[in-house]
Amino acid sequence: MRIVNVKDYESLEEVRRLITRPHLDQVEVSEAALERTKQIFGTALSPRESVARILADIENEGDQGLLRYIARIDGQDLTAGELFAAEAEFAKAEAVVSPEFKTALATAVENVRRYHQRQVEQSWFTPEADGVILGQKVTPLERVGIYVPGGNAPLISTVVMSAIPAQVAGVAEIIMATPLRGGVLDPHLLVAAKHCGVNAVLKAGGAQAIAALAFGTETVPRVDKIVGPGNLYVSLAKKMVYGRVGIEAIAGPSEILVIADDSAPPAYVAADLLSQAEHDWEASAALITPSCRLAQQVVAELGRQLNDLSTADIAAAALERWGLIVITEDLDQAVELANVFAPEHLELLVESPWDYLGRIKHAGAIFLGRHATEPIGDYIAGPNHILPTNGTARFSSPLTTHDFVKRSSVIYYTPAGLRKYGAQAVELAGREGLAAHARAIQIRLNDLKEGE
Repeated sequence: MRIVNVKDYESLEEVRRLITRPHLDQVEVSEAALERTKQIFGTALSPRESVARILADIENEGDQGLLRYIARIDGQDLTAGELFAAEAEFAKAEAVVSPEFKTALATAVENVRRYHQRQVEQSWFTPEADGVILGQKVTPLERVGIYVPGGNAPLISTVVMSAIPAQVAGVAEIIMATPLRGGVLDPHLLVAAKHCGVNAVLKAGGAQAIAALAFGTETVPRVDKIVGPGNLYVSLAKKMVYGRVGIEAIAGPSEILVIADDSAPPAYVAADLLSQAEHDWEASAALITPSCRLAQQVVAELGRQLNDLSTADIAAAALERWGLIVITEDLDQAVELANVFAPEHLELLVESPWDYLGRIKHAGAIFLGRHATEPIGDYIAGPNHILPTNGTARFSSPLTTHDFVKRSSVIYYTPAGLRKYGAQAVELAGREGLAAHARAIQIRLNDLKEGE
């Protein structure tokens, strides 16, 4: 965990670069990863080359290509008839999960649903002067794919955060893709999928799942949009299929930034930093504080909490690479630096958090006060936890119901409206040199004039 002082740097932007990640295309892979590509493809390929090969093969070969890569990468030999979870698998899952899990899941679903229902956008139509009606028609997407990573644990919360907004928005069909773990689908994932309105669960992960959803195969229907987080290969695949389908964002590793003052309990700060560091080796965790004393206490507390953390190896590696404590002159400078970082998760663990909320310009989710710990937002609070990462909160937002609809402009003109505005439109078309544009309007104006 690095500790730096703002006064030792020429600019806040220079401090931000300490945890700036390389672009997707610039990520260096290990020798082990290159060796793995040799096993899969017969030659060492970069991540981009690997994903491009997978996408092309599945687009051209359909089920055959998909099943081959599921076997080679996921290590599972399936037939086309086994690609989707069967009803018997859902029934078995319902029977084995605990009542406590179902209760917690129901609470999460209800809170997330209630929050996202406030976001629902309605069509609207406005009568203008002279018989002109203008409006906007909001239409749900017909079919979407949600990606749920396999990784080290079943990400039940990602099912909830992806599927519920789609369902609330009115999407007709939701297909979930997630890799098998140990040859089976985790029963908790299946139960979550069922309770969140998922229509089908595809037993595939990685770029091969993205390819199947984007292009479609004989067995897998093509979707209109793909949402959800994933590793480097999933992110590259989403980026490369964009245009054939929609995507919500290209997500990077998880990150948390905590602004804290002397009122913050060091144990709280350390626990919150570790809550994101345990996600994976690339997760980042940063503390900004004007208190040198708190910084030292947090470092000591991190060591203590790592001692009995089951995910300590991952968390410690993440802190070693992407952990950062920044000492600022005051809280005002801490807020200024947070806006430069534009973090995925921002905690205001200060005595008067509401005093600073209005000054936060860039953050995916903002947590106020000592009791609003980031993990409460991951699971149960209601706002979405699929958030912009790696500084993209400067221009993008959390996943919402708006990501699952499209908008069409509606234009209706009566003769009176065309008489009022037609000549001006002809003038503008003429200035652009688009004679057919002008004619399409003028021919109607001429007919109206003859009919007077």
